[in-house]
Amino acid sequence: MIKNGLQVFNGKRLLMLQGPIGPFFRRISRDFEKAGAAVYKINFNGGDWLFNPGSSILFRGSLDEWPAFLESTLDKYDIDMVFLFGDCRPVHRAVKAITTRRGLKTGVFEEGYVRPDYITLELYGTNGHSLLPRDPAFYLTQPISFISPTKPVGSGTYWYMALWAVLYYIAGAVFKPLFPHYCHHRPFTLKEALPWIRSAFRKYYYRIKERGIEEKLAGSFTGKYFLVPLQVHNDSQIEVHSDFASPRVFIETVVDSFRKHAPQGTILVIKHHPLDRGYVDYQQLVNQLIRKHALQNKLLYIHDQHLPSLLEHAQGVVVINSTVGLSALDQGKPLKVLGSALYNMNGLTFQGSLDEFWNQA
Repeated sequence: MIKNGLQVFNGKRLLMLQGPIGPFFRRISRDFEKAGAAVYKINFNGGDWLFNPGSSILFRGSLDEWPAFLESTLDKYDIDMVFLFGDCRPVHRAVKAITTRRGLKTGVFEEGYVRPDYITLELYGTNGHSLLPRDPAFYLTQPISFISPTKPVGSGTYWYMALWAVLYYIAGAVFKPLFPHYCHHRPFTLKEALPWIRSAFRKYYYRIKERGIEEKLAGSFTGKYFLVPLQVHNDSQIEVHSDFASPRVFIETVVDSFRKHAPQGTILVIKHHPLDRGYVDYQQLVNQLIRKHALQNKLLYIHDQHLPSLLEHAQGVVVINSTVGLSALDQGKPLKVLGSALYNMNGLTFQGSLDEFWNQA
């Protein structure tokens, strides 16, 4: 979206709304300022303020009051462009209509479509709201562009995320009286720090419990399993861009189809999302499905295995609309998408039914 570097924002007046947990929005705001832009930031809760203090603007009203507040802020600071993270968050859902009516651009950040080492920035929307063409012919006529080498983020990023999340929710709880009407896209209490602590424990627990599984899948089961990467239980992409009420319903749907139609000798591998490790666990559900459908040795539920390796040795992949789908396509794996995803198009993904996928992909 930014073709000529941050210098294109020289002299512009930018408004930053809610960013990801952590210092990313503060850091990129400084980069914008160094490029000559005037940057303003609205904070919606104590966690936002913790990572973006300074002279930020505080919104302390209700969601009903938010559109009028945004309109007045755009007028007061003569804003040229708005940036936000996650266009499905409650505080962001009204933004596009307002900025579009005013003729303003909206830059929407999201965790990278292509991972690792990337972050996504699109005009007006991402994922199911993306304006990227869904016609395969468009991409077949585009020249292949040079892609700059990435700057690896390195190891240890999980611990940064965990620390930032704990600090964010503590600050949110401490300063809640200042933001009494704030509506978060996830539970927003001090208890929200507990899943991150639980996640750290489970990370090591599963590393021990599942030792040897990755080698087995890459060995005797290579090319003989279908991989099902789960999304977090409260992923807005499931709520907004799919017909599934929850990952549990998705699991039940995929398992039922697999048991009826998958080839003999194949197994189904369900992989838990690493950021959901401390929140939910589907082992009881998986055990029930194994007993109910006699799927012993045919259904496997795993957690902290190396995703690229799992994709490399899989026969095929099934997702709702996870960006893991793009990683699967990058490895040339047959892919079935059950939700709305920008990459779900003829020539890239399997367009038949899920029941047909197991044998025809």
